[in-house]
Amino acid sequence: MDVQFRFTARSDVGLVRKNNQDSGYAGPHLLVLADGMGGPAGGDIASSIAIAHLAPLDDDAVAPDQLLSRLRLALQDAHDDLLEHSEADRQLRGLGTTCIALLRSGNKMAMVHIGDSRAYLLREGTLTQVTTDHSFVQYLVDTGQITPEEAQTHPKRSVILRVLGDAPGQVVADETMREAIVGDRWLLCSDGLSGVVSAETITSVMTEIDDLDQCAEHLVELALRAGAPDNVTVVMADVVPPTDAVPTAPEVVGAAAVDRLAPTRGSQGAAGRAAALIQGQDASTGYEEHEEPPRSRWRWWIYALAAFLVLVVGLGGWATWTWSQSQYYVIGTAGKVVIYQGIPQKIGSLEFSHPLEVTDVSLDQLPDADRQRLNDPVTRTSLQQAQGYVQQLRARVNQRMLDQPGISGGISEGSADYQQSGSQMPRGGG
Repeated sequence: MDVQFRFTARSDVGLVRKNNQDSGYAGPHLLVLADGMGGPAGGDIASSIAIAHLAPLDDDAVAPDQLLSRLRLALQDAHDDLLEHSEADRQLRGLGTTCIALLRSGNKMAMVHIGDSRAYLLREGTLTQVTTDHSFVQYLVDTGQITPEEAQTHPKRSVILRVLGDAPGQVVADETMREAIVGDRWLLCSDGLSGVVSAETITSVMTEIDDLDQCAEHLVELALRAGAPDNVTVVMADVVPPTDAVPTAPEVVGAAAVDRLAPTRGSQGAAGRAAALIQGQDASTGYEEHEEPPRSRWRWWIYALAAFLVLVVGLGGWATWTWSQSQYYVIGTAGKVVIYQGIPQKIGSLEFSHPLEVTDVSLDQLPDADRQRLNDPVTRTSLQQAQGYVQQLRARVNQRMLDQPGISGGISEGSADYQQSGSQMPRGGG
């Protein structure tokens, strides 16, 4: 039986952290959750790199017998990329990220997992944690040295034993194959949720709230009400029968998103009120940086300025900029498919990307699914990959013309380079 994902994602910086080091991705075939670490100048880069390497898997039809191998290769590439960044800049030493990725082909799913972020499956009212934390306290539980209840308050509960980018060599991740069954509800979350909200409460919310977006919003709200000492990110999907009502445009949240420095996102009113009333304690240890809780709640523009100074001036700004300019993305802009160099992010008036190539592919020539997808950036890690994606779009346009002769305006291999002296166009991803 063929199935689809109805998906959503939410991320919030929390009430104590100064920036969001989590990243989440939800798409028609792929769910990814990454919780970065390595300090304010490293954790957000680390989780974004993981998303950048895995997101392309959502574009292609992957055969069921290739699901694990494709995930394994993407995870290894992300791991190697993180090591290169860590070795190139001493301010990025300790760069790393947890990662859970769930890739679907038809009703077959493959999952890879490393770190202490978690995946939960709700099936017929029963919630099951399907991942095992790669953490010090989980090791103590597994070896009978402490109980699961003691692990919840252990002083070393945030020490992680395995992450992407921690050491040279092959990635050692947990791998599983599963079946997607209609009615299943999946949750991937960072420890910003699972560390402060009980499994019983998560079960209750996931069972009682049918609307997926509202369910994700409420889970984030609960973490905020509990003090949210860490970033909170949830990626969710319902397994449903094929239907035209299911969205196809992916959602990217957290550090990998355009508004990555927003203090709260995905839950407006209550989150803002909670931020004004609660000052939590930062209980993180191990890989993650200790950050003092803010003494006051600044206005958004003061927060953005402070984040800019910390990120760009004081903590590896040049490395961040250099890395960003090695990335590319494709997006629909002014009726055309445009390749950008950089990452679709900005801090104040500083943009981390610029249009590199206005292609000959018009949005109105594309199938509806491709046109909707290009409402958001389609990230790639090289210009060649970005151009390859555009070539796939070009081929689909030409095939659509063959299938529907009434469509005019065939396109060739060439594309027009963007000229800075030419007409002005809006920035698609900034």
